[in-house]
Amino acid sequence: MEAMVAQNGTRLLTDKFGRVHDYLRISLTDKCNLRCVYCMPAEGMHFMDNDKHLSFDEIEAVVRVAAKLGVRRLRLTGGEPLVRPNVVELIGRLGAIPGIEDIALTTNGIFLAKKAEALKEAGVTRVNISLDSLRQERFAQITRGGDVSKVLESLEASIRVGFHPVKLNVVLMNDFNQDEIDDFLRMSMERAIHVRFIEYMPIGHDDNGWRGRYLPLDSVMKRCEALGLTPEPVGEVFGNGPAEYFRLPGAKGTFGLIHPVSDHFCGNCNRLRLTADGNLKPCLFWQDEFNVRRAIGNEQALENLFFRALDAKPENHEMAKVLFGEELTHEPTVRRMSQIGG
Repeated sequence: MEAMVAQNGTRLLTDKFGRVHDYLRISLTDKCNLRCVYCMPAEGMHFMDNDKHLSFDEIEAVVRVAAKLGVRRLRLTGGEPLVRPNVVELIGRLGAIPGIEDIALTTNGIFLAKKAEALKEAGVTRVNISLDSLRQERFAQITRGGDVSKVLESLEASIRVGFHPVKLNVVLMNDFNQDEIDDFLRMSMERAIHVRFIEYMPIGHDDNGWRGRYLPLDSVMKRCEALGLTPEPVGEVFGNGPAEYFRLPGAKGTFGLIHPVSDHFCGNCNRLRLTADGNLKPCLFWQDEFNVRRAIGNEQALENLFFRALDAKPENHEMAKVLFGEELTHEPTVRRMSQIGG
């Protein structure tokens, strides 16, 4: 396949399946102030020492090379990115890199309300807030101790300071929160926000507990039908996500379906991931990783690592095979979601 090039003549990040990668997800830390059941095991995690995290200088060096290769959009994740000290400073530095046009943040929302204005001024344009239940007792159960009122306060703060769009990430789980689908659909009716239902993914799980909690997202559409509602497909909501978006009649916002297991979205994948300890991951599910630390300071070496990562990227992640117990063609990651950055 002929390599695609930018206007400056630099080769763009195109994999062997013709997918152009202009989006980099950067995990700032594996640490988190919550312990969500789908992200961490019950016994908790052994978090890496702070000196194992990429420094701000190292992150900036990687992003400068990525931008030269056509990366235009960044998303900062964790763990919980807002537990990383001085994150506002980093955002300002990344936003000043030529070629970077958009910086987004994925957060659990616990600390967001107090930092929303500073983050907006630093250059964050939009936010995704994780919110898997609107009921305090259930929210505390799923997060192992979180306070849902703080997340709802952060939602209001995000709208007030002008993040756009504001998206809610809702991981649906069988026999746990599927009875709240109506409540989240109502939120999309009443508020100019984008509720995204996400299938529970088998990331880092080596047991069968995941299968019991897995719930395909056709349950959302069936619920709409039961309520007598006819969702209308809408164009892509600004961002890099893989959701299919719909609007209910008269709704101010939308709801989206992200179904990596039942209907993978790999065909138009445009993202690479940088873990907090400095590994480029070409695919969320597979184990392949390429450490950038030894290449920092050598732009050509960093460029080569990006292309090596792309060369290792499979056509799809095969999560559906896990659901049905089928043999995989690659080695799945042993990292948990909090260690990757989602």
